[in-house]
Amino acid sequence: MTAAGPADHAANKRAVASNLRALLTEPLDALDDAAAAAYSDGAKLHAFHPVNDATGAADIVHALWRPLRESFPDLERQDQILVAGSYEGQDYVSAMSFLTGGFEKDWLDIPANNEVVTLRCCEIHAVDDGRIVESHVLIDTLDLMRQAGCWPVAPSLGEEYSWPGPATGDGVNLNECDHERGAVALRIVKAMHAGLGQFDGKSLESMDHARFWEPDFMWYGPSGIGTTTGLAEFEAHHQIPFLRAFPDRHVDEHIANIHDGDYVVTGGWPSVVATHTGPDWLGVGPTGEFIRMRVMDFYRVDGDLIAENWVPIDIVDILRQMGVDVFARMRHLEGKPRTAL
Repeated sequence: MTAAGPADHAANKRAVASNLRALLTEPLDALDDAAAAAYSDGAKLHAFHPVNDATGAADIVHALWRPLRESFPDLERQDQILVAGSYEGQDYVSAMSFLTGGFEKDWLDIPANNEVVTLRCCEIHAVDDGRIVESHVLIDTLDLMRQAGCWPVAPSLGEEYSWPGPATGDGVNLNECDHERGAVALRIVKAMHAGLGQFDGKSLESMDHARFWEPDFMWYGPSGIGTTTGLAEFEAHHQIPFLRAFPDRHVDEHIANIHDGDYVVTGGWPSVVATHTGPDWLGVGPTGEFIRMRVMDFYRVDGDLIAENWVPIDIVDILRQMGVDVFARMRHLEGKPRTAL
């Protein structure tokens, strides 16, 4: 396979962005055709719990897109970040988007509120000639529960609110980006990752990562953890509770590390693995379970420092592994408790 260049990545961005938009705008009776154009034969979907896995365009429509369209009939895709690049010989397109529309029919048992809501949708797509061959998709269902007025887990330590797009407003560029600048941005992010990996199990100071962040950096966490600004808030509301709960956490494997100008995307399925041995993470005491975490990171690098970091995590799936059925708790709070063992 010939190595893809900047022009190829730009073409992939345009093709994938157009096809993903069509999945929300084409009439429902043309949805299968739109999916056949977007996905290659035998394409694989790996999605957030409880959607999880599907294979082939028809099954992907059945598992994800048709139920979504039926529950949110006027859903509009608002791309905030679009990144294309190659990793280990595979071309990728990644998107951080807001899907906004009226919530008119229950979705995944989440009760419709007949109001406008916004779904945080983050994706990493492996592509071949503009068509998707494998997708990893995280939609923050816990944040949708928040918007629908049903919160089934412990209060977040960070701030819960709607994510913004990049402060610079330049996260989507359908043309060729500065490849050399992107390579520098990726090196900065990977150096920060290396600093995080130096944790000695005892001290925050053992991690040499703070020097890679702007002093007032924004860390947009998933619902359940919340958003923080600056190092002190990041440590207090996310890092300290997380490291106390998962002291042996480490990176398992990334599915992609790609860059596009000032933007970098990394992710793994799982990205982080750890044993839940510490106290009170998201209100759950130590379970001793080995946990696999589906995580993506979207970074905006300003000069030599990371300015913003959007972090979709499949919190519902992590809690499932810890013995907490978030959807069952939600149904209970909505007047549909279990009535049998």
